[in-house]
Amino acid sequence: MKNKKSKTEKTGNISRRGFLKGAGIAAAGTVIVGSGILISKPHSHEKDEKFVPGTISINMKVNGKIREMNIEPRTTLADALRSELHLTGTKVGCNRGACSACTVWIDGIPTLSCMTLAVEVGDREVTTIEGLAKDDRLHPVQEAFIEHDATQCGFCTPGMIMTAAHLLARNPSPTEDDVKKATSGNFCRCGTHPKVFAATLDAAHKA
Repeated sequence: MKNKKSKTEKTGNISRRGFLKGAGIAAAGTVIVGSGILISKPHSHEKDEKFVPGTISINMKVNGKIREMNIEPRTTLADALRSELHLTGTKVGCNRGACSACTVWIDGIPTLSCMTLAVEVGDREVTTIEGLAKDDRLHPVQEAFIEHDATQCGFCTPGMIMTAAHLLARNPSPTEDDVKKATSGNFCRCGTHPKVFAATLDAAHKA
């Protein structure tokens, strides 16, 4: 008569009970290598209340202030600004770099924040529509947009203003063609481009 197999039936060098026990704690850091089970104790973050599994901690200079965030590496700059820092002036339209509603400045250069990872910013400075005004005084372009009613629904407005303000920083006396060329990548579903052109030219005269 053949001997009955024990309850802890062997599978290779590991008992079935041992295998199931190891598999059960895989989510807690178990790694199966070959025929052995290596169990690593999960790192404790009890003292770090901000820690969220799968995130990394970064510092970013935004509108003149250093801000700390814990984000997933895949987080775009637009999402970090809106969701983590609550700077919701930056809008996300197409989310694929086609409409320019999400335009911010990185070291003074207009950048599509929906196409930029937050971790890519590094030690460069980000300026959003909230940081364009100085000492509670609106930027001349912001004032001109209000005076000329160039906002319409307002969704594309932050990106338009950031682009127009950058143009005036480079060229204080632009022509209408210069304004059209600078804002050619900013899409307005309301069709308010003529008022955008007029507002930008007016801001140039008042600056």
